Amino acid sequence: MRIGIYAFDGITMFHLAAPLMVFGELGRLGLATDWETRLWSDSAGAVRTAEGLSVGGVADSSTVGWADIVVIPSWPVPLTPPTDSFRNEVVQAHERGAVIAGLCLGAFAVADSGVLEGRSAVTHWSMMPALAERSPRSQIDASVLYIDHGDVMTSAGTASSIDACLHLVRRYLGSAVATRVARSLVVAPHRDGGQAQYIERPLSRLAEETAISVVQEWALGRLQETLSVDRLAAQARMSRRSFARQFQRATGTTPARWVLDQRLNEARVLLETTDWGVDEIASACGFGSGVTFRQNFVAAYATTPTTYRRQFASTAV
Repeated sequence: MRIGIYAFDGITMFHLAAPLMVFGELGRLGLATDWETRLWSDSAGAVRTAEGLSVGGVADSSTVGWADIVVIPSWPVPLTPPTDSFRNEVVQAHERGAVIAGLCLGAFAVADSGVLEGRSAVTHWSMMPALAERSPRSQIDASVLYIDHGDVMTSAGTASSIDACLHLVRRYLGSAVATRVARSLVVAPHRDGGQAQYIERPLSRLAEETAISVVQEWALGRLQETLSVDRLAAQARMSRRSFARQFQRATGTTPARWVLDQRLNEARVLLETTDWGVDEIASACGFGSGVTFRQNFVAAYATTPTTYRRQFASTAV
């Protein structure tokens, strides 16, 4: 398997090292000595990393024609569109059957090249709105660490590139080999959940005080209670229809969805900062039962409340 990894001036050492480490470990462990990696850029020579180090031995873009897997591990910020020659190289590689993998911000280059058109994609959570705007026909999914369409792959932020590269090892060489590589690198062969669990919590209310923001603040103090659309509308002194329309216009979401999101956000806080049981948290956040809470939590974050707590609980708990 021949793997061409794109390098550019300003790339971080981590983004460059992640695929090199995962694929290189196959040879170091004697698991697949025919896997070869090469760094390539727009021109041959050296690139200077974000940390100020010079990485030499970088080949030119002809490497794209050599590679079975073309990895774009990140992309320069600001996220300028790729050049026409870069796009053509990616498209031609895709047309001849190479796998195109855009890791982290590399998803932007993949999207801009057109090979992702109309399909689901993922990138670093902080840049998902930008990717949705850049590629409006793609479905941006925050619930996963990577998405593999067989011919095109994207991954979530930073460390998710390791998960994506291990997935490629698993896909071509099997689970046993991927597990050996993961164990050697002291990482999980497959992590539970998606990056939604890492997204910073949104602001709870609108910055400007309006009838909608007043109701939001009122509801935030009553998450353990029943907060139906009718009750929220009554608090706002509006009809249900008028309230739902104005709420959607002001927040971009429905009242019911907003209430659920706030309950889930509060549940994350309690999981991180208390030793309360799942049923106790479910009651405090208005889920009614532990079963309902677990179902909604898994649907939102692709991981269980218990697993989330193990990852994110403060040491004081």
